[in-house]
Amino acid sequence: MSDTQKLDFSAINDPTLASFNQQKNLIKRMLKGNSATCSDCSKPLTLQLPPNTKKAPNSAKAPGIYCAKGCTDIELDMEAVALMK
Repeated sequence: MSDTQKLDFSAINDPTLASFNQQKNLIKRMLKGNSATCSDCSKPLTLQLPPNTKKAPNSAKAPGIYCAKGCTDIELDMEAVALMK
């Protein structure tokens, strides 16, 4: 590809933005304590937070929002989550 050619991403920008906003809103709702279900299998989603004390056992999963069947798997960067509040 030469320097003068440009890629056209306009076809994927709108769906990508919509998906990003849906995930962002889901994360906000879950962090507020609201419940939500998986969009694929309708099972309840669970919010896994990092341990809040040194004595708390570590979880096998990283902090995030998960579906029991594995359809939804959103890992959270907790430093970024702190900035969203």
